[in-house]
Amino acid sequence: MTKLDNTALWNEAAKAGFFFGAVSVGCLLLRELAAVSGSAFLLQAATIILWTVEFLGCILLMKKVMLDLRDKYEGVKMEDTFRLGRRAALLSGLLLASAQTLLILKMPDAQMNSFLDQLTGSMALTGAQKEQVEEMLPRLPAITFVSQWLYCFLYGTVLASFMSRYIFLQKLFGFPPEPPQDQDETPDEQ
Repeated sequence: MTKLDNTALWNEAAKAGFFFGAVSVGCLLLRELAAVSGSAFLLQAATIILWTVEFLGCILLMKKVMLDLRDKYEGVKMEDTFRLGRRAALLSGLLLASAQTLLILKMPDAQMNSFLDQLTGSMALTGAQKEQVEEMLPRLPAITFVSQWLYCFLYGTVLASFMSRYIFLQKLFGFPPEPPQDQDETPDEQ
């Protein structure tokens, strides 16, 4: 086993962040494909299913990544697994926010106007409020980027905080049990 240093921790976080981001971007693209179909039921079903898969998948993947870090390097502490999770969240959030912003930038004007009409129609806005929303529309990609990145980072930080404690509590209380160590001597030789 090798000793964990800051460079190794960033490398592990980059791998995990890329994988988390790829899963999230994949779910985003599948939701977009469901939206292109035009079926409201398919879009709603895909959104619920993919959100659940993404939410639970991130929890399971975070646990696996932290366990792998603990088992791969010697002297890994709870703070190290937390830092790994937080850095992975930062990097995966960057990837997902970039993909979502790119989708908004590439959205045709007709689709953007349809989105605006749906938004203003569902909120029952006045004329002045509708103008304010229209003025905000050019800033939508930047707002989306910052808010998505912040959401992913905060979700990942909270998840990393819980998971890092959970993993080390398991080790502290001996669950799961440690596999027996290989012994050089057999019972007959003693």
